[in-house]
Amino acid sequence: MLPASFFRYGLLALLAFPLAPLRAQEPMPLFNGKNLDGWDGDSRFWKVEDGCITGQTTAEVPTEANTFLIWNQGEVDDFEFTAEYKIEGGNSGIQVRSFRLPDRPWGIGGYQADFEFGDRYSGIIYGENFRGILADRGQKTTIGEDHKPTVTGNTGEDAVLQKIVKKGDWNEYRIVARGFTLQNYINGQLTAEVTDNDLQMRRRGGLLALQVHAGPPMKVQFRNLKLKRLPLTDGKKVVFVAGAPSHAPGDHEHRAGSMLLANALNEASGGKILATVYSNGWPQDPSAFSNADAIVMYSDGGGGHMVNPRLADVDAANERGVGIGCIHYAVEIPKGPGGDHFLKWIGGYFETDWSVNPHWDAAFKAYPQHAVAGGLEPFTINDEWYFHMRFRENMQGVTPLLTAVPPKETMNRANGPHEGNDAVRAAVEKGEPQHVAWISENPNGSRGFGFTGGHFHRNWRNDTFRRTVLNAIAWIAKADVPAGGIVSRPPTDEEMAANLDVKK
Repeated sequence: MLPASFFRYGLLALLAFPLAPLRAQEPMPLFNGKNLDGWDGDSRFWKVEDGCITGQTTAEVPTEANTFLIWNQGEVDDFEFTAEYKIEGGNSGIQVRSFRLPDRPWGIGGYQADFEFGDRYSGIIYGENFRGILADRGQKTTIGEDHKPTVTGNTGEDAVLQKIVKKGDWNEYRIVARGFTLQNYINGQLTAEVTDNDLQMRRRGGLLALQVHAGPPMKVQFRNLKLKRLPLTDGKKVVFVAGAPSHAPGDHEHRAGSMLLANALNEASGGKILATVYSNGWPQDPSAFSNADAIVMYSDGGGGHMVNPRLADVDAANERGVGIGCIHYAVEIPKGPGGDHFLKWIGGYFETDWSVNPHWDAAFKAYPQHAVAGGLEPFTINDEWYFHMRFRENMQGVTPLLTAVPPKETMNRANGPHEGNDAVRAAVEKGEPQHVAWISENPNGSRGFGFTGGHFHRNWRNDTFRRTVLNAIAWIAKADVPAGGIVSRPPTDEEMAANLDVKK
């Protein structure tokens, strides 16, 4: 049973914070018509002119290589994207599911919806630094293991399709990506389609960008850029929200830890889970959670928790069935509206002057009969394991996942908001087992979890430590958890060192 205060505080939260479209039914605008906020490109070639994104080269200021204006608020996976374009001279395109080139600022590779001032390339699907032409105008193709396209159908006659393009005027481009099939439409007409079965090179997610092409002077303009994310039909979408840099190097590595877990899910699930990471705090991408099946927060918490001003937004997603998970400090939220929402979403939370946060060696010897416990083996590890958590009354819907008995040394500190209190001291004195990770089945049909470990980045090397969280994430997204749990390979030294925040 949820506390009565939830309904009181929950209503206040809904009134205080407007709902964000976390599962948007309408396309989201990506350009404000005034400036290039949310975009990254070479200012020599990109500007806003007449309320349009404008890319231009001149004889005096040419570009030596293709250069791109990159949408830097997130990545795209399954989506519909629409924009109007007008081009004067040269060639351009819209990059989707793409990647940065390491050796060139504003260089991009990946799928491109091509268009030009001429008569040859508008509407084709091109692989920029990525296998060349993948589907010509008028073609439906399938790419195989040899990295080459095979024509499997048609979308119309090339000459007829060229005539739908209004040269020197505004045209609408629509790009649709579902699974590994991409389609280009110009002015409502399907011009090209590719199904990418190239397991080695195909991409399910990546960057969105706009192109200015090298060569003779050219000018291209874009307006009414809109993105609508599509629910995955062949898997589950997990969105990690990694908090800002915090603590000493090696501690609270929110970004690096989230990237490790996301990569492990993507690799180990065989494509059944698509995980993406937003770094350095709450996403600026207005569509970040539109097709999410689960949201995982790994961040600092307490009064500065990034979710505090967004309780109503996340609650709206949870009401639609989106699972919520919290790792380490992210399980701490102030008592009141925040705590009541956490009881609803994940079944428990760290409550100051009730819960404590000592560093100790926790020994985990037994697990519940539950899918999330698949493949978990007994282990002992040192971490900042929080305990004496505030759970729902009678643990309704809550299943403890990791339970251990804290040693009396965990109470060596004086009483304080995080350090100790009379209730927790009595519990430790009695040797009461404490739940430091748990899962929650919620009345609205959603699922949640809390995992209090994760202070030390090094602990993600431990297979059972890592598997506990991977299993929980898959479960709250309502993906199948194998009988033996999600088996991921141990991260290499290079992977452990990747994506670490720059800290003093």
